[in-house]
Amino acid sequence: MTPLIDPFQRAINYLRVSVTDRCDFRCVYCMSENMTFLPKKELLTLEELDRMCSTFIGMGVEKLRITGGEPLVRRDIMTFFRAMTRHLEAGTLKELTLTTNGSQLERFADALYDAGVRRVNISLDTLDEQKFADITRWGRLPQVLKGIDAAQNAGLRVKINAVALKGFNEDELFTMTDWCASRDMDLTFIEVMPMGDIGNEDRLGQYWKLSELRDELRKQFTLTDLPERTGGPARYVRIEETGQKIGFITPLTHNFCESCNRVRLTCTGELFMCLGQEDNADLRSALRNHPDSNAPLEQAIRDAILRKPKGHDFDYSRQTVDGRVSRHMSHTGG
Repeated sequence: MTPLIDPFQRAINYLRVSVTDRCDFRCVYCMSENMTFLPKKELLTLEELDRMCSTFIGMGVEKLRITGGEPLVRRDIMTFFRAMTRHLEAGTLKELTLTTNGSQLERFADALYDAGVRRVNISLDTLDEQKFADITRWGRLPQVLKGIDAAQNAGLRVKINAVALKGFNEDELFTMTDWCASRDMDLTFIEVMPMGDIGNEDRLGQYWKLSELRDELRKQFTLTDLPERTGGPARYVRIEETGQKIGFITPLTHNFCESCNRVRLTCTGELFMCLGQEDNADLRSALRNHPDSNAPLEQAIRDAILRKPKGHDFDYSRQTVDGRVSRHMSHTGG
């Protein structure tokens, strides 16, 4: 089958799939505390998710990242992970992975490994128990730390994703770095993105430019730029003193659009060709209206990829939040 190529000659081989908009945390930069979640009938069923993802894999997608909300709070989600195992065994899918807040990993780590998952990204912005409770609103740090233990014990490679928040975790830069090094975990810092209405939270007040964070790291460590990319937006350095890898995801100060090879599927079957744009394609209709043929779905996917933009418009440089998109990150998938 002809591979998926966008208008800028980028091969699309990476699909991020949100399996639910629900989460057991209410992180202040992600969603409001009193969220209204989607009616269950609007969500793709697990069988529909299987058919949708299998279609993408048949069209050249080699990496599948499962996201949410919190993907592991979706009922019977391991049924879906086990269904994807067949594509790993066939060699058509090269990697099956997920991004999680870690709250459910103590329950699911072994089952995820058995399904073929080898890496997980865990969102964790602080190692301070009270600050963790404050930023997640509903989360408990000990539960997440137990999940990290379970993941490593199961054989999963763990990467910690930390959103860089001015006035919140600036003072933990070296603490987080040292902690990850001590546990042989990679660490990626992420600039906060202008997505969704989060109530009274101040996007500009939260924004910590990662070039400033790198400068702070350089005061204590020797950083070597690494050429490697993992199919995602991070750029990496190696800390020579510890050998650990640090990633930086900088959608605002240095966007990564020129090499973008991914699209995002929401839990309702919308395909977003760019995280930072509102344009999307309704794939659910093509899926549900043609239960006996994948041809309309394949055509809808190809048509959508031909609309993939060159890049997004996130911009804080003028001291206003430009390029804001209205949907929450929990809807699109992290």
